[in-house]
Amino acid sequence: MSLRRIVSLSLISLCGLLLFAGFIALGNWQLERRLWKLDLIEKVETRVHAPAEAAPGIRDWPSVNKADDEYRHVVLKGQFLTGKDTLVVAATELGSGYWVLTPFQRDDGGIVLVNRGYIDQGVTPLAPASRNIAVSGLLRLNEPKGSVLRENSPSTGRWYSRDVQAIAASLGLTAAPYFVDAEAIPTQANNNTPSSQPVAGLTVIAFNNSHLVYAITWYGLALCVVLAGLIVVREGRRRNEG
Repeated sequence: MSLRRIVSLSLISLCGLLLFAGFIALGNWQLERRLWKLDLIEKVETRVHAPAEAAPGIRDWPSVNKADDEYRHVVLKGQFLTGKDTLVVAATELGSGYWVLTPFQRDDGGIVLVNRGYIDQGVTPLAPASRNIAVSGLLRLNEPKGSVLRENSPSTGRWYSRDVQAIAASLGLTAAPYFVDAEAIPTQANNNTPSSQPVAGLTVIAFNNSHLVYAITWYGLALCVVLAGLIVVREGRRRNEG
């Protein structure tokens, strides 16, 4: 066997080993991500169905984070600030319309934006109760900058994501770094007429968990590298025997 062929085979073998190791590493990483995602789904399910607890107060705002707080079942006590509704473009199981976000002043003085629910286009939302009340729902984190296709425009009042910091600022308020998706009111369960809107309780909790498919794909590519190596070895032996 010539030196040139030896060098070529060595380079091919090295590339094959690197590709094999890389694909195996990526497959292992996807399996780790799958375990992480399953753990996250379990935690979220536990939070959603747990008894409502007080939402993070002003002192706790800096520590609110996705891993520990998103989708927590929380309760707010205080009153809505009427006349300050903000409409955010929404696409729901009820159709295309708007989310109605209204600032809620807690008994401790903190302001939290509450997503009171969905309204159809052209519908004027019912005014919130102005008296002291308790609002239960799911804690959601800020959605900054707008949607994938459209940016929020505070100056024109056009909102495509629930960017609570920007919405609060446009109202001259300082608010929590999260908002609360209000729970459905029992009387709204089978009533979606304009006179009953906004309709709450439409939070969609869904997590993409395709990590096992990705892992199988990477392991499959690793297997292809092995098969290609076997073919190269077999062809080399045939040439030597010939």
